[in-house]
Amino acid sequence: MKAWRFHGFNDMRLDDVAEPACPPGHVLVEPLCVQPSVTEAQLAQGIPTLAFDRIKRRLETEAPLQLFGHEFCARIVETGRGVSRFRPGERVAARAKLPCGECPLCRSERSDLCRKGPVIGFDLPGCFAEVAILPEIALVKVDDRISDSEAACLQSLSDSVAAVETAQLRMGDAVVILGQGSMGLECLQVARLSGAGVVITVDVRNEACQVSRELGADHALNARTGDVISEIRDLTGGNGADVVFECAGGSPKQGLAGHQTLLQALDAVRSGGKVIGVSFFGGPVSLNIDLWRERSLRYLFPDISTQAHLEHTVRLVATGRVRLKATITHVLSGIEAVPEAFAITANKGKYRAINPAQVMMAAQGKG
Repeated sequence: MKAWRFHGFNDMRLDDVAEPACPPGHVLVEPLCVQPSVTEAQLAQGIPTLAFDRIKRRLETEAPLQLFGHEFCARIVETGRGVSRFRPGERVAARAKLPCGECPLCRSERSDLCRKGPVIGFDLPGCFAEVAILPEIALVKVDDRISDSEAACLQSLSDSVAAVETAQLRMGDAVVILGQGSMGLECLQVARLSGAGVVITVDVRNEACQVSRELGADHALNARTGDVISEIRDLTGGNGADVVFECAGGSPKQGLAGHQTLLQALDAVRSGGKVIGVSFFGGPVSLNIDLWRERSLRYLFPDISTQAHLEHTVRLVATGRVRLKATITHVLSGIEAVPEAFAITANKGKYRAINPAQVMMAAQGKG
């Protein structure tokens, strides 16, 4: 079969590799639609972010190897011994981070807290290939009302659901979301469903602000054209937001905001409020902790999305409560287009992309 393998940073090649056998507890799938995450697009270029050291070490010791491709929709071709929840022909999506099954947390039925298990696309081969092997424990069935393109976004959406759950919104809370990429737009919609009052979004791209308004933002502010902190204060009665989701930080090499949006979050949140850290910054960040302490602020990070989160995202999209089609701006065709999808995802501003670029891997996939 053909699979994309990394021979090093900035060196991905479409190689012929042996088709894998289907072990017990796993399924063999045909990927239908796959998108590189923003994190994967950074790692492919060797830009420090989440899991950089792990990927660097693997490339130095194991290359060439299959990497990335944890955001996908796939059709099951074969099931391994012991698989009971799925049948050939069904479409599935997956959560990326899996429990190890052996640590004290896993043995005490708290496997959702485990950080020692493998990650699809990072430790296990992902779906940038003609076929892939996936553990049953990672998968959920995709509702027939959800397209292949939408299903490829479910993993990201499940992380956004976990982020909003972490915020523990109260009815009517004023919410600010810094960054209107895919996860920012997802947090916007889930926060709305979770009882948020006024929702204010911020981005530097007109197209992102426009989509944000379409998906329910009360106010979508362009940070390039005004003083957004002053506007946020005015829109919240001078208090600032009850909760700020920081979804824009990361490497400026890919058009992200560095850590400036985290500093903005400090100015945008009310005293006693919460900042939810969705972004990864790729390195240490200097903060005036005494100021955070003085204002009784809470800086919280989302829990890992669980099977329950992923199953809930399926319901949200299938029933139309969360809309994803408006965020999907670039859909490519064929496995050969994977490098182009990485290039677009790594330079969303240049290509006017909102969601990561998608690749329809199989002709029978539905958009």
